[in-house]
Amino acid sequence: MKNFFSHLKGDAFGGITAGIVALPLALAFGVSSGLGPSAGLYGAIFLAFFAALFGGTNTQISGPTAPMTAVSMVLIAGLLAIHEGDVSKSLPIILAVFLLAGLMQVGLGIFGFGKYIKYIPYPVVSGFMTAIGLIIIITQILPAVGYYPGQDEELIEKHMPHAEEMLLNDILKDEAGEGILVLENFKETINRAEKITLADMKSEASILAANSASGALGSLKAIPRALQNIKWLEFLLALGTILIIYGFKRITTAIPSTLVALVIVSGIAMGFNLGYTPIQNIPDGFPMPNFGIFTEFDFGNLMPYFFTAFTLALLGSIDSLLTSVVADNVTKTKHKPNKELIGQGIGNSIAAIFGGLPGAGATIRTVVNINAGGKTRLSGMIAGVFLLGILLIPGLPGLASQIPAAVLAGILITVGFGVMDYKGLKAIPALPKDIKIGPVKLSSEVLIMLVVLLLSTFWNLVYAVGIGLIIASLLFMKKIGDLTAQRSDVKSLMKEKAWDDEMSFPEKLKEEVFIKHLKGPLFFGSTSDFQGLADQIPSTAKTVIIRLGRMQYMDQSGLYAMEDVLHDLNKNKITVLFVGLLKQPRYMMERIDIIPDLIPKEHIFKTFTECTQWIKENVKDDY
Repeated sequence: MKNFFSHLKGDAFGGITAGIVALPLALAFGVSSGLGPSAGLYGAIFLAFFAALFGGTNTQISGPTAPMTAVSMVLIAGLLAIHEGDVSKSLPIILAVFLLAGLMQVGLGIFGFGKYIKYIPYPVVSGFMTAIGLIIIITQILPAVGYYPGQDEELIEKHMPHAEEMLLNDILKDEAGEGILVLENFKETINRAEKITLADMKSEASILAANSASGALGSLKAIPRALQNIKWLEFLLALGTILIIYGFKRITTAIPSTLVALVIVSGIAMGFNLGYTPIQNIPDGFPMPNFGIFTEFDFGNLMPYFFTAFTLALLGSIDSLLTSVVADNVTKTKHKPNKELIGQGIGNSIAAIFGGLPGAGATIRTVVNINAGGKTRLSGMIAGVFLLGILLIPGLPGLASQIPAAVLAGILITVGFGVMDYKGLKAIPALPKDIKIGPVKLSSEVLIMLVVLLLSTFWNLVYAVGIGLIIASLLFMKKIGDLTAQRSDVKSLMKEKAWDDEMSFPEKLKEEVFIKHLKGPLFFGSTSDFQGLADQIPSTAKTVIIRLGRMQYMDQSGLYAMEDVLHDLNKNKITVLFVGLLKQPRYMMERIDIIPDLIPKEHIFKTFTECTQWIKENVKDDY
């Protein structure tokens, strides 16, 4: 902290420039999430400030990002559907999930999990990121052509019968909760049903129509109808935004092309008073905390979304630490991963309390900050304060509320294309086809990526990641097990190529003594072949030497497999000798008394030479 203001000028330029870049993205992510532009802006303010203050990367700029928004969007859409589109009813539980995700991130940092994030398989991350891009692109097609299913009168009319059914169902639920529902007398039910107006049914049908087009699959189904009802003005605004974003980059990168597109296209739409659809209203003044998170807290309602919160925490951690690595490469510094997770968690937790979207370290905003002169954590804090200032300047939030929704849709479409992992997609033809499914040969890496990609895009982002991790783990274990099995075999010394220190082994004892070379870890992926050891030993054997100098690790499955094999060999009156037993496997075997019950300590040797001497003294030549 002693040098906190030592680079004030550079930090100020960097923070303000990064804040300018963050503004249109924050508004766009907020609209895309379903909570409105203010949620994106609040998330950008609090996360940028507090992640910088408490984080472990000096130049990191944090805020809502495409991956975090995509996961949030799925959560929000699901909860809005449950609460019939009522944001006020859904908001407490939505923000509680965001708060839980932030606290989980803090926990990951405190318990030192920052260094383990790098072990998440690349195909899972690649498939997920490409899916995020596809989801954003697909879901923004409808607003880009000016089609909103909740405003489509014909579609609303189709949902009217279902809307009436939903309203009647709500009446029955309310009566059951009040204890006045009597099967023999529906008089009260009829009285309440008669009070349902056409406007009530139309409002409910509008919500159902909007929900029918939520998510990537719903949006794809709605595209034919959207093209039939295309609003050319909205389409031209979105197209103009996209063209400016990509075109202006070719002229200069000194000014963010996203901001240029936002100002130019919105300025034209506002200046000529075109009949476009604006974004939702952005309230002015300092954001107020949403105490409904605490006053309406219900642990039972939160539990179904525990895994979603964990996914947000994990995804935010991966995203942030990847950005930290980029910042390190540019600034030639070294970030502190666990401290960074704590800072991100604190930022996301505070943002949730104020109604903001969760986010992570943002690569482009971080690089912009560095290039503009940002050197310390003060730059990230200034970015947050700059965005807060926009809310506090009279009239500015109202002006921002007039931004065309199609412009933000155009911005998000370019973000979607930018998020996709082209490196992983280009590598698909080159990756080795190492597995076979029926007659088809595939690369296991490609299989994992495609599974995560398809499940994330068309089913569930959260579950897709979990399934991807499980498949990746199983395939990894199979590969390691196969490799271990190939390197570990049981042969008599007459048939096996002896190791260098086995060359002087007595020739006359090579039918009485057999050697097992374990050349890798003994774990649940490699125990199946090892368990058949007792059956492979011929009747001539009196002694089996198990060489363990290359078995660095043994898990519980390997431990019990070893115990079973030793029991079988002892039952056949075969003496077992250990050579080169390492520290971790020895500790495991001592914990369940394999040593000394099945393997006496005098049968454990440091070197093969010592073991050979014992054999010469104790094993007779019978063959």
